[in-house]
Amino acid sequence: MRLPYPIAVALIFAVSAGLSLIAASSSVSKIEDASEFAVRRVLNLQAHDWAEVESDGLRVVLTGTAPDEATRFNALTAAGTEVDTSRVIDEMEVAPTADLTPPRFSAEILRNDSGISIIGLVPASQDRDDLINRLQRLDQSAPVSDLMESADYAEPKGWDQAINYAIKALSDLPRAKISASPGLVRITAIADSQQEKDTLEQNLSRAAPPGLRIGLSITAPRPVITPFTLRYQIDEEGGQFDACSAQSEEARDLIVASAREAGLTGPNSCTIGLGVPSPRWPNAAQLSIRALAEIGQGSVTMSDADITLVAAQDTNPLLFDRIVGELENALPDVFVLHAVLPMPEPDDPAGPVEFSATLSPEGLVQLRGRVGDETLRDMTDSFARAAFGSAQVHTATRVVEDLPADWPVRVLAGLDALSHLHNGALTVTPDDVSLTGISHDPEAKAQIAGLLSDKLGDAQDFSLSITYVEPPAPEDALPDPEVCEEQIAEVQTSSKIAFEPGSATVATDSRGALNQIADILRECGPIRLEIQGHTDSQGREEMNQQLSQARAQSILNELRGRRVPTSSFSAVGYGETQPISDNGTEEGREENRRINFHLIRPEQTADTETGLEAMESETPDTDASDAGTEDQ
Repeated sequence: MRLPYPIAVALIFAVSAGLSLIAASSSVSKIEDASEFAVRRVLNLQAHDWAEVESDGLRVVLTGTAPDEATRFNALTAAGTEVDTSRVIDEMEVAPTADLTPPRFSAEILRNDSGISIIGLVPASQDRDDLINRLQRLDQSAPVSDLMESADYAEPKGWDQAINYAIKALSDLPRAKISASPGLVRITAIADSQQEKDTLEQNLSRAAPPGLRIGLSITAPRPVITPFTLRYQIDEEGGQFDACSAQSEEARDLIVASAREAGLTGPNSCTIGLGVPSPRWPNAAQLSIRALAEIGQGSVTMSDADITLVAAQDTNPLLFDRIVGELENALPDVFVLHAVLPMPEPDDPAGPVEFSATLSPEGLVQLRGRVGDETLRDMTDSFARAAFGSAQVHTATRVVEDLPADWPVRVLAGLDALSHLHNGALTVTPDDVSLTGISHDPEAKAQIAGLLSDKLGDAQDFSLSITYVEPPAPEDALPDPEVCEEQIAEVQTSSKIAFEPGSATVATDSRGALNQIADILRECGPIRLEIQGHTDSQGREEMNQQLSQARAQSILNELRGRRVPTSSFSAVGYGETQPISDNGTEEGREENRRINFHLIRPEQTADTETGLEAMESETPDTDASDAGTEDQ
């Protein structure tokens, strides 16, 4: 049957349309697959395995979560290299940004004669006005410069503690640099003397909270010696220094070696300082000491560039002249030699021509002997009352004519020297100023030698017999922290601290040891002490750590109950991490079960010339005293 023409045409068109649709659909699928494959391949090659690719017609849709914005953009760019960028649909997300690491807060405080300045980064919560006011109260006349920046982050642990301690330390340090950061304060300062340095280090260490690390770099700079003085004398008992100054360690060693060759006996002390009159000072000292040794007995005094050589009274004049001539020619040009050979003293029927003064340990002064006129007597009395106290002086001098012209100078210089002693006696004669006594200052002998050399002038002799005696400790002085640590260790050596098995309860028979330790700590005052708990390795590590912490805290509580101030103490449990013996034996495990009383020492750094260099190195704390405890 033949179809009508219109129907046949319509059927042909329908079949053609269907075939065209099928062909177009197949072509689109091929394009989608090719695009998706190409994009997947390039993303995998660039390690973007987190990204998902889906084709939608001619569009390529990217999904997934990128770790950061830069990675997302890199993946988008990579996809654009394979298909037209207009066909790439970005539906990727970026992972939430983690919290930014807070900045390192720190403050550096500098104090000197010009004022106080503080610079650094502090938390926004810091009350800056209060901080500046606290610094201003240290010195109302000094300006305080605020150079701080702030950041809006939480205040770190230990920040307030460090700032409070830094300000407290600065109150005792007129010239210092203090760097404060959370949990750590470093102090660099200058002290006027070694004694002041030792005192500052002890006070600063005691004042620090137990949880705060401190670093100390306190220096005592070389003193300026005026006049630059050396005095060496030889008598029947041998040679000794009354004063010794040198500009360096090498110069000191050369001078001391020359003195040993000349018969030096006993200890020697040579001060290294500034103010040397010539770089050849040690050479001049060496030549002078050797010349004195060749003469035999006498003294040589160097005051800046002036050298006075005084021989014994019975020295051979020919020998004296030869040695003096050789010394004069050998000395460096800047030095001037004055040589004295004393003449025998004539007999005086009226008694010795002398002036004497005595200073008792109680501070009472008696003046006796000869003065040239009423003016000198009044002057001597007034000078003594000004130096020793008006009510302490008794004057019993007499006026005698025809005394040497330099008598007033010798008397007043001698009294000035006597005022440097704790007690002593002064004798002034036409040929000598003699001073004997006791001083609590180890440098007194050298200072007095310099004073007399300067005031008496050239070619004048004097003799010193001054003994250093360590001053008695103040009645309220606290014992040295190291001594306290040693005493606690001695108690633990004879009586161990024990606990009830498996608990933090102190055993009854250990309470006597705790009582002794409490007595020691009350006498020691505020020291920085860490009470450390240790166990053996039996049992789980976590349980051992908890038990050691509980035992350390128990000891701290026991001390509080015995009225020991414990604000500067801390309790720390170390568990089984710090054994001192073999845990494989019962004896070793018993030694490892212990309580330590550890003195927290400052972190010392190397001294510098100025004392204001930044501290780079730290010295770890030394081991604490320890003792074993009974079974866990």
